Parts: sequence; C-alpha cells; structure tokens
Amino acid sequence: MVGFLGFSLNDSGQQTTLQAKETNALKGQFHLDEVVKIYVPSTYNVDEPIDNTPYVNQSLETFSKMFGGATAIEGTGAWVSDEDKLVKEKVTIVYSFAEDLDKKSINAVVAYAKSLKEEMKQSAISLEVNGKMYFIE
Repeated sequence: MVGFLGFSLNDSGQQTTLQAKETNALKGQFHLDEVVKIYVPSTYNVDEPIDNTPYVNQSLETFSKMFGGATAIEGTGAWVSDEDKLVKEKVTIVYSFAEDLDKKSINAVVAYAKSLKEEMKQSAISLEVNGKMYFIE
C-alpha cells in the first residue's frame, strides 16, 4: 500500500482516504468537530509586558463554562503595530473543542474577546474559529 497526502492506493489501485481508516479505527468514539481559540497577549496597553496568568485563568474558566473544558498552550507571537513597530511577545492560546459552535456561542465568544481587549487595552484580540483567524477590534 502506498500513501500520499491523505490518500492511499491499495494493491488493486483503488483510492481510499485516511479519513476512512480513522473512521474504522475510531468508530463509535465520541468526538468534537469544532474548535475555538483565543490568543491571550502578555502585554498591557499594546506593548507593556505583564504576567498574563490572571487573564489566562479567566479565559480558561470562561471557555470551560461555555464548552465543558479548555486547554492553554504557550507560544511566541509577533505583529506590526500602528506605529510600524514590530511587537514580539509571549502569548497563551486558550482553546476549546465543541460539538456545535452555533450563533449564540460564537456571539458569546466574540463578546468575551471584546471585553478582554478592553480590559487589556489592546488594539485587537486574535480569535481563531475552525482554522480561520479573526481580529476582534
């Protein structure tokens, strides 16, 4: 069997997807199809370094209440400010998987992102929903 980019060819030359293999191996297992992520900055007022732990904990609690659980991972991000200055900072990505991201839950997440933006005095907060990045201003 030869595999390439998520597809495989079996000995008879028929194409099968890896998804079908996963479905067989994971058949009957509970799964969540959707994911929402908020990027919690480690700066206040755009470029003043802070300990973002209270904001991360707040985001973990908020997402856990909304979706039943959340995870936080550390990273480094960079962006260019309105003054054309490179701002490089530590960031914490708080994310949750969900069964269904309906209009009500998306609106609640956006409202939370807006409140976090105001509280941390940011020009925007990054919000990722199912692989698409949004900048909540």
